[in-house]
Amino acid sequence: MIHRFDRLRTLGLAGLLGAALALAACDPQAIRELEEGVSSEADVVQRFGQPERVWPEAGGAKTFEYNRQPEGLRNYMITIGPDGKMAALRQVLTADNFRRVQPGMGVEEVRRLLGKPAKQVPYQLQNQIVWTWKFLEPPSETKAFNVVLSPDYRVIRTEVGPDPDGPDMRGGG
Repeated sequence: MIHRFDRLRTLGLAGLLGAALALAACDPQAIRELEEGVSSEADVVQRFGQPERVWPEAGGAKTFEYNRQPEGLRNYMITIGPDGKMAALRQVLTADNFRRVQPGMGVEEVRRLLGKPAKQVPYQLQNQIVWTWKFLEPPSETKAFNVVLSPDYRVIRTEVGPDPDGPDMRGGG
């Protein structure tokens, strides 16, 4: 009976990995099919699905948040202009964006910049919460960007470290 459960669990994990890889493989294709100033909001939703979150922008624009965490190594922000056309498509887990995260920032500012993290871990003895995003450091190393937060969800510090899940053989999602 135990062997049967292990086999089913292994098949389930393989299925989840396959789905994550398929999703990661779809992103480059979807990106190639979209064009700034031409593609509509419906085109974006058709290719990327419903966004995790919609952020309002000035002048009637909005930004769709598409997270690929914890399986993937990228998060996307796609801005739809007030005319309903895609104005920008950005992969936000970048060194430039990581540098923008500064002590004192609120958690919503960080989420707005980087999207949803892969992990949120409370460290009660240290009275801190750590949010972690997995990302690809060129050319092909998986790393973790950690934001250490105070109990009131303000940034204390940031750090880059090794992939919290160990070596990654997926090649970047």
